Formats: sequence, C-alpha cells, structure tokens
Amino acid sequence: MSPELLPAIAAFARVAHHASFTRAAEELGVSPSALSQTVRALERRLGVRLLDRTTRRVGVTELGQQLLEGARPALDALAQAVEGLDEARDRPAGLLRLNAARVSAELLLYPHFGDFAQAYPDITLELVCDNRMVDLVEGGFDAGIRLGESLAQDVVAVPIGGPQRMVTFASPRYLAGRALPRTPEDLRAHQCLNYRLTTGGLYRWEYAQDGRALDIEVAGPLVSNDSDVLLAAARSGAGIMVAFEDAAREDFASGRLVPLLEPWWPTFPGFYLYHPSRAQVPRKLRVFIDFLQARHAAPPVSQRASKPLRPASVPRSRPHPPARREK
Repeated sequence: MSPELLPAIAAFARVAHHASFTRAAEELGVSPSALSQTVRALERRLGVRLLDRTTRRVGVTELGQQLLEGARPALDALAQAVEGLDEARDRPAGLLRLNAARVSAELLLYPHFGDFAQAYPDITLELVCDNRMVDLVEGGFDAGIRLGESLAQDVVAVPIGGPQRMVTFASPRYLAGRALPRTPEDLRAHQCLNYRLTTGGLYRWEYAQDGRALDIEVAGPLVSNDSDVLLAAARSGAGIMVAFEDAAREDFASGRLVPLLEPWWPTFPGFYLYHPSRAQVPRKLRVFIDFLQARHAAPPVSQRASKPLRPASVPRSRPHPPARREK
C-alpha cells in the first residue's frame, strides 16, 4: 500500500463515524472542503465510491463499509502504538478525550482544570459534556464520567468523589406564606421545577426514610433539561427543586436557598470514571485517575436516610437527576 493512503483512510474512517464532513473536520482540525478533497482523492485512487453524499446526510457505501471493517483493526493498532510512545516518555503526554455528564463535570472537574494543566502540561484534555450515554470506543473517548448506576458491565469503573446525596430546597421568597412540605407527598401541593430526561420523560423525585423508598411525580411552572435554568428559577422564587447537595451547598450557607425534607434525602453511589477494559491503561489516563482520586478523597457524605446502594453495573432508567448544570 502506498504510504500516502494511510492518512486518507484514517480521514475517511472519521467521516464515516460521524456521518458528517463538518463534524469530522472539527475533530481533525481541518476544513470540511479539505477533508472532502482528501476522501475524493482516496476514492479516485481506489477506483470505488466510498461515501454516498446528499445535501442532508453522508452514508457509507457497501464497498466503503468493506474497507472500514478491514481497516479498523489496523487503525486501532496504530493508535495503541502511539499511546505506547507516550508511555515511554519522561512525562505523560498526548490527547486525553473524556465524555461526561455536565453535572459530573461541574462537581468533579471544573475546580481542578488549572492544577491539572500545571501538573501535566504535555497532556491536552478534551472534554465533551453530553448527558446521553455514549459508546466510548465508537466515540473515540479514552474515558467517561457518569453515575455508577448508569454504567454497563463491560467497563472498568473507578469511584470518584464518594456517595452523593440528593437534596430538596426552595428560596425564602417562594416559601414565604406557604406551608412547608413535611413529607414527599406534600410536594404535590407545591410548585416544583422539574428536569426533562434525555429519554424524553420527566424525572420522578426520589426519597427514602427508614427503609421506605418513594418516587414522587411533581408538577410546576417550569420544566427544563438544563439544571442551570432550574437553579436560577429556584433562586428567583419560582418553586421547589432537587439537586445534588454539592450544587446547592453554597446557597444553603448563604441562606439564598432553604433545605427541605432533610430526613428524606436519599444517598446514591456517586460518580465513577470508567474506561474500556484494557490490559494496559494509557499513562495519561492513569495519572488523570490518580489526580481525581487525590482531589476527591474527602470523607463520604452522611448515609442518613439513604437508599440501599445499587451496584455500579446495574443500569437504571434515571440517567441523572438535576443539579447546577444539565447532566
């Protein structure tokens, strides 16, 4: 094979993966027109059409799929060889691609970007915040961060940050002149700010006390898939909201938000950094895991009024309840 075909085949593979020249070009750092010319030159060189192009979509032809299936193992092997070079360097280096729910990125990553960049200047961290569960290998990610109960069984999962407690709250403005809810069922008489899940449904608020678990369907003046929107509404007095405790801690301390139903707050297993099962974890990922675990080694939150913790390998329909940002 002529050596110049290799980068063209790799470029074609990224276009096929994204079904888009634009998204593939963004990933590769080139213009869509240059990427299109590269793939067309490859097609002319091979004498076959690899992609079907329309104004709305890009599809892979039968022969293009045949090339992909044959080339993918070799491309994966080359990627691992490059990672091996990173392992041999004095300092960890390379591109580390992460996929994380937005709330996990905010609670676990945002305060530490500067320190990580200073400690490991040769690592480029690329963070994609996406509330949907994605296939790490298919998406080209080194690792992801999600709630433990959302993970599949075929990944390596490392706990980060300990258990997380789900809290209920409202602003003093909303509570003025209203009877405080004493049990989760009382929420049905209140205005509640709810979260639209990526599945399309509404999050059912979860509570637990003395072995009793409740899922409450609430209603109110606002529904959003972005918890920043919901938190701003809660602060303005629009209604009651739930979020992870860390997202509301400063508001509790300042009095801007008032905790409600504290005896019923449930505790969940928390977040995990997960990655595909590999015999050898890249050094850049190993140091990132060690860094996060060191930064989040604080004592776990209280287990008071908590639900039994579900195993990290058991998926559940609740991908993520709302917190400061969309999850």
